[in-house]
Amino acid sequence: MSPGHDPTGGTANQVSDTRSETAPPILPLSRIDAAIFDMDGVVTDTGRVHAQCWKDVFDGLLRSLSDQNGRPFRPFTIDDYSQYVDGKPRYEGVASFLASRKISLERGDASDPPGLRTVCAVGNLKAQRFEEALADQGVVPFESTIALIRLLRSHGVRTALISSSRHLSTIVASVDIASLFDVIVDGNDATRLELPGKPDPAIFLAAARSLGVDPSRAVVVEDALAGVEAGHRGGFSLVVGVNRSGVVATSLREHGADVVVNDLAEIRLGTEQAEP
Repeated sequence: MSPGHDPTGGTANQVSDTRSETAPPILPLSRIDAAIFDMDGVVTDTGRVHAQCWKDVFDGLLRSLSDQNGRPFRPFTIDDYSQYVDGKPRYEGVASFLASRKISLERGDASDPPGLRTVCAVGNLKAQRFEEALADQGVVPFESTIALIRLLRSHGVRTALISSSRHLSTIVASVDIASLFDVIVDGNDATRLELPGKPDPAIFLAAARSLGVDPSRAVVVEDALAGVEAGHRGGFSLVVGVNRSGVVATSLREHGADVVVNDLAEIRLGTEQAEP
């Protein structure tokens, strides 16, 4: 998502990282052997598609409940997406948002048909909408991110791609970027390995293990609050927050980002030690 753009219709505050306005943020090659990238919103533009699909589904649910109980309809916003949903496994995101609105639904089962009756049904409806949107709109990678990945690899830095989404392999194949990553870990892997979702660092740590690097020698690149918090909690060398979704830069910092940029084109490589 472009900085300041709010696909959910809420208010997005665009705040640039002030340090990046005076000097380009440095990724110190002397401190990193690997870089782990989140996919949605960092490598591909699918972050905005996720946000819009979540809004469509949650607004439908909220309108339905408003009609039932007579309470005012309060729509799903960009702040809701950032705080409760973005970066989390699908059903955890549903449960987190519903809890924030004091809405109680049965958990249900992953086999529940798409709908609004259970947490899993809501998550499955979102997955259905996302698949339809991908088929209709396609996927576009961020060229600045691709350029940074290629540059890192040219310096011998290993790269991994992670996502809590189960659609990762389809998206990667559609834009032909699999060869840019030594390791790929997605939502299907997370389920198989029983990895807890972000902000737990488990998925990043699994990627680091597969790369054969210590977290203290790896950088995490994320755009979600839950993601940067996971990177911070995992003890990684550096956590780069990408402020594409209109999340205030200070919020990314508060959740653990050492460096915040609006686009990865701002990043430079060097031997200097980046200051948090």
